[in-house]
Amino acid sequence: MTDSVLRQIGATREDFLVHATDGVLLRGWKVRPRDPNGDWVLLFHGVSDNRTGMLGQAQLLLRHGYSLVMMDSRHHGESGGSIATFGWLERRDVQCIVNALDAADNPRTLSALGSSMGASIALQAAGIDQRISGVVAESSFSDLREVTYDYAGFQWMPWLGKTIFRPATWTALSKAEKEGAFFAEDVSPERAVATRPFATLLICDERDHTIPCRHSQRIFEAASGPKELWKVPGADHASALGAAPAEYERRVITFLTSLDAISR
Repeated sequence: MTDSVLRQIGATREDFLVHATDGVLLRGWKVRPRDPNGDWVLLFHGVSDNRTGMLGQAQLLLRHGYSLVMMDSRHHGESGGSIATFGWLERRDVQCIVNALDAADNPRTLSALGSSMGASIALQAAGIDQRISGVVAESSFSDLREVTYDYAGFQWMPWLGKTIFRPATWTALSKAEKEGAFFAEDVSPERAVATRPFATLLICDERDHTIPCRHSQRIFEAASGPKELWKVPGADHASALGAAPAEYERRVITFLTSLDAISR
């Protein structure tokens, strides 16, 4: 299906293999449009998904001349790794990916676009890598501990995760911290946007009960660089492109074009 979609718009793909600093093999693609504009976008998928989950966004960007990197995140798809850390290890993985891309293709401008977990990874990666000029982040969590309350509250009543189910929440986080050798407090897109003033287009979906809009609002308030927040009426979790395709395209391409103007 992927190759059929790419052929329809004259795009081509090639395998892209990158080793992370801990030796994990990350697998993905470089995808090039028929008429490249010289700019590249890193695409990041959500949890329990893989690179093909971003095919809709890829089509849009390819039609506008953007070249893409579409990777399976660690512990997802065809990439290695025994555990996902929701940005802690993944942000360093992104640095390795950018190193390899720089060496081979020397992007004019490099930005990132992510959905859900992928949005959180993109923001944290940009917080430590100055080569990423801006991030489009849809349905990002603000920090890992906060979003576990939403999950523990059955995605409807986060106060349950902070009260009745708080012990279970802390137990689950402690297990993940031990297995992944990280601290939940350090997994924080909210902190990342305050650390480095990169440009952000934050997208939250009005009817998102998985990662409610308050997460994007917190990130927006913390962001130290140029920023925009778009709340998509009637949209469910990570579904802005389907709910408002024309407006999504307009906002995303306008944002990416502004990054190119700044880089020049």
